[in-house]
Amino acid sequence: MEQTKRLSYDYTIKACFVAYVVQAVVNNFAPLLFLTFQSAYGIPLSQITLLITFNFCIQLLIDALSAKFIDKIGYRAAVVTAHVCAAAGLAFLAVLPDIFPNAFLGLLAAVTVYAVGGGLIEVLVSPIVEACPTDNKETAMSLLHSFYCWGHVAVVLVSTIFFFLFGIENWKIMALIWALIPAANCIQFTRVPIASLLEEGERGLSLKELLADRVFWLLLLLMICAGASEQAVSQWASTFAESGLRVTKSMGDLCGPMFFAVLMGTSRALYGKYGERLELDLCMKASAALCILSYLVISLSPWPFLSLLGCGICGFSVGILWPGSFSIASRTLARGGTLLFALLALGGDVGCSLGPTFVGMISSNAQGSLHMGILAAVIFPALMLTGCLVLPLMLMKKREAVKA
Repeated sequence: MEQTKRLSYDYTIKACFVAYVVQAVVNNFAPLLFLTFQSAYGIPLSQITLLITFNFCIQLLIDALSAKFIDKIGYRAAVVTAHVCAAAGLAFLAVLPDIFPNAFLGLLAAVTVYAVGGGLIEVLVSPIVEACPTDNKETAMSLLHSFYCWGHVAVVLVSTIFFFLFGIENWKIMALIWALIPAANCIQFTRVPIASLLEEGERGLSLKELLADRVFWLLLLLMICAGASEQAVSQWASTFAESGLRVTKSMGDLCGPMFFAVLMGTSRALYGKYGERLELDLCMKASAALCILSYLVISLSPWPFLSLLGCGICGFSVGILWPGSFSIASRTLARGGTLLFALLALGGDVGCSLGPTFVGMISSNAQGSLHMGILAAVIFPALMLTGCLVLPLMLMKKREAVKA
């Protein structure tokens, strides 16, 4: 009976894997079409770039608000709603710009709908996997987050091949094809079992209790640094590829961000497969140290090609920082519940915005030198390493205080 129950939860975990592919589609498909939107609808590039900002702002808002309503409506209703929004938003991308009197408003409406889905998926999927009765939750979490990387790679590759074969003018068909994935996974989530993070009758920590816990604030710092360490380099990888290899923009996207994403996904997949033999805390420290080294290689290398190689090393090094922080937080604050995961997702997204913004600001003040921006951003993996070293000391002190 127990074996049958675990097998059924395998389908839940697989549905969560697909959900992170959906998240990757939501975040990475529209940016491939920015120049197409500009030429087809006559929308200025300054407006088009607002679509990215708006997408992540909506997701941040969902992160902040979700804990209040997810526990009330239940995980199943919330995750099904997330997939409905993702599918509808991608379909709207192909339809609303031609229906609305202003094409930009049509795009903005579509982005709003799928951003709600993306935000909910980010908050929901990790706790759903964490609640499944698996033997090694850390490896399951790492493998889960690797699917965002593979989804990112698939979006770029499949879309690029489609546009090459059938022409960029048929992008609306591609949007509808991508919408089929969340539509199908939505049906799957209506059928798979979904467990609760808390035992029956157990009360989760309140917002006041979490905010009063210094360990929570350190865990939140780890999530912010994980997101910042990842995106500070990822967002600029294409530029390094173009300058280092002297290739076109499209080839730069393939050699830069895809190189980064493939190695990040490989890191997460390797930990997902072999992580039960490894100690997560030690892997987190080693990864943060390797990330610092990669930042130094990127920023200080006199050879552009070596800087590009540093981007790939960075992708590998940051692979387990995000899922590892989730796992450590869940293990450390066992009664954190949905609220904990929502706040951690919020912190991670803040880091994802903070990292590349910090690099851009420092680079602007250094006469446009991205190398100086990346060098300054080494503060994020350095803080990550410091936090990983301090956390065991804080937990020991907390345990001693409880005993006293």
